[in-house]
Amino acid sequence: MRADEVIVPIFLFCALAVPWIVHLVNRHRERMAILEKGISSEEIKAIYAKDLRRDPLVSLKWGLLLILGGLAVLVGRFLHDRYFVEEEIMLGLVPLFVGVGLLIFYAIASKKTS
Repeated sequence: MRADEVIVPIFLFCALAVPWIVHLVNRHRERMAILEKGISSEEIKAIYAKDLRRDPLVSLKWGLLLILGGLAVLVGRFLHDRYFVEEEIMLGLVPLFVGVGLLIFYAIASKKTS
């Protein structure tokens, strides 16, 4: 039996078990702190109640960023293939296009909120 046949399952188990154990320990500490403070059950429900209301502008922001990031890659590939510009041009185009997308988002969001 080779070493990697033994080590890989051990690391896989640890990668799954450690975050789960940390979650359980943190949840236990949180519950113990709540019990020590003597908080009522209504207050506990209010703490754990999730607000499902979401901001619709978040989807707009991510949509703009992904579209313009992809467009930057396409423009970079076009410049590389057509005009023989170095491929590293994308390292500058992606932040440039994403920045423009954030400016567009800011303009749209400021109009919607005011």
